[in-house]
Amino acid sequence: MSKAPVNHLIHENSPYLQQHAHNPVEWYPWGETALDKARTENKPILLSIGYAACHWCHVMAHESFEDEETAALMNQLFVNIKVDKEERPDLDKIYQTSHYYLSQQSGGWPLTIFLTPDLTPFFSGTYFPLEDRYQLPSFKKVLNITSYLYKNRTEDIRKQGMELKRILQQQNKTFSLSLNPQPLELAFTMLEQNYDEKYGGFGTAPKFPQASKLEYLLSNRSPLAAETLKKIAKGGIYDQLRGGFYRYSVDQKWNIPHFEKMLYDNGQLLTLYSLASRAYPQSSFKKILTETAEWVIAEMQSAEGGYFSSLDADSEGEEGKFYYWDKSEIQALLTAQEYTVASLYFGLNNPANFENHWHLYISQPLKSVSRTLNMPLVDVKELIASAKRKLLWARNKRSTPFRDEKILTSWNALMIKGMLLAGKRLNQEKYLHSAYQALDFVQSKLWDGEKLQACYKNGDAYLLGYLDDYVFLLDALLTSLEVSWNTDHLLFTIELAEAILAHFSDETVGGFFFTANNHEKLLYRPKTMMDDAIPAGNGVLVRTLLILGHLLGEIRYIEAAEQTLKAAWTMLSRYPAEHCSLLLGLQTYLTPPQIIVIRGQEDEIQRWQALAKSFNNYVVAIPSHVSHLPEVLAAKKAQGDCCAYVCQGHECKEVIKAFDDLKRALIKEPTSS
Repeated sequence: MSKAPVNHLIHENSPYLQQHAHNPVEWYPWGETALDKARTENKPILLSIGYAACHWCHVMAHESFEDEETAALMNQLFVNIKVDKEERPDLDKIYQTSHYYLSQQSGGWPLTIFLTPDLTPFFSGTYFPLEDRYQLPSFKKVLNITSYLYKNRTEDIRKQGMELKRILQQQNKTFSLSLNPQPLELAFTMLEQNYDEKYGGFGTAPKFPQASKLEYLLSNRSPLAAETLKKIAKGGIYDQLRGGFYRYSVDQKWNIPHFEKMLYDNGQLLTLYSLASRAYPQSSFKKILTETAEWVIAEMQSAEGGYFSSLDADSEGEEGKFYYWDKSEIQALLTAQEYTVASLYFGLNNPANFENHWHLYISQPLKSVSRTLNMPLVDVKELIASAKRKLLWARNKRSTPFRDEKILTSWNALMIKGMLLAGKRLNQEKYLHSAYQALDFVQSKLWDGEKLQACYKNGDAYLLGYLDDYVFLLDALLTSLEVSWNTDHLLFTIELAEAILAHFSDETVGGFFFTANNHEKLLYRPKTMMDDAIPAGNGVLVRTLLILGHLLGEIRYIEAAEQTLKAAWTMLSRYPAEHCSLLLGLQTYLTPPQIIVIRGQEDEIQRWQALAKSFNNYVVAIPSHVSHLPEVLAAKKAQGDCCAYVCQGHECKEVIKAFDDLKRALIKEPTSS
């Protein structure tokens, strides 16, 4: 395809927008230039939202946006705006929700939505083909129909738009006066009913990890979470050669993935496998932690320290081509003995499982292969390790998938937390160093002392931060303080919490908006309570504000968390299983964890912290020489070689000065939070 002429996306930072900068479509980025053009010319807006790693976004781009005839029709009838949903999750949330109400169908990407010049949607869909197929009309038909509707059904569009705005603006306007544990119990029932007993996870296909649900189950010691994590680790949704997780599985068994690798999935799954390996100490979980952390550091961390966003599903124009295999290729790479073992282990003796090729998953466990071949287990392990090294060496010679190298604050925060927990769990300094590099990068490049920016690319920090940026970073910082005390990180944590209360709070009914109060005026201000591929910012915020509030004795944080739960109560009590991050917050509110502050000599406080943390409390170990602490923490002074201050809710116990006394206190009063 010719690289000339270019459209209005040519100077954008987003790799996704750059992918469309040479389309014959006269694309504009979202901004006043395009919006003013629509108003001035009274033209409808064609808004296309996608992201760089999205397979179907690429398909629609190749079929329609690179097609001269289709592009000419788009340019004639519409003002065309292209949005990277990872840069503008606010627009994505607003218009995905609008799509649901317009079509009564769930959305996805690419999102194709048509707006009036005042930004009100009147028609929407997702992927449309170049010609009629898949029981979908051709994109050109859609263009002509929507243009006709805009010109000839003005009053109908106006009335529909008014009703849509009313519905959108009435979301999350309810408020409860009291809170109770009923949603916690109902969620378990719902999750158990939807649980796949045979393969783990929830529902049939496609299957997503649904990290928030698994974390809720794991926090309550449900075996369903651990069983699901075992199945995922054996499946093709996990990269069996290099580590790291693909976005989701297209089949019920977790074997065939949609091949894009997203930072946010891998950050959350590092967290889950870290927590699971502590609750269920087995080597398979630690192996997943090691492989995934190594992959992230090697392939997803920038030289500056931040983590990149994603790897594309496609390479050389084909989905999964970098990852799948021909059997003959594997046979040529391996010795006969390696192939015999690998064929059983990876299922190569089964029929091709991905478009006449083989995608690797664990078909038989190592012990089963050992029994089948009557071969010592140690030999099987050595042969599999050797085979994997050879296959990875060959795979690395292939054309690699495109990497989206923009750095997103919220996704970095999810990975920072996961990497910190993996480093702590495995006692691996390399992983802790990676996390702190990323944390320092975010603080130095994306925080100006008052506000966060959401994105970083090509040396530029841009776009005002969203709620998730602040909240996930707050959560990562609280994890950091547990891993290794740093007073500067505590002060940063407080600054973030204060910024959230000042700029995102809904003073009317409680909870927090997704956009700050100085954000551009859009169709409405979304307030996310329901989890999706990432947890709802309000849900994570409830728990972090409660912990920080109890740690610092800051009642405003505790009250804000309580008001958020009350604001979410109608949806939380009706659909609890879809609000698991809020459930974790509710659990923390109803049964506060013990907040334990350990003071003393550095060589001793680590031993005390390890004991206290084994009971799933929130534990910080502050060396006795540390000063300039907030008042509540400064009052907890070191006594002797080491001591512990144990508080739960609004009640604190006598200072504990002996290790055995701490052990007895914790055994007597364990917490399930």
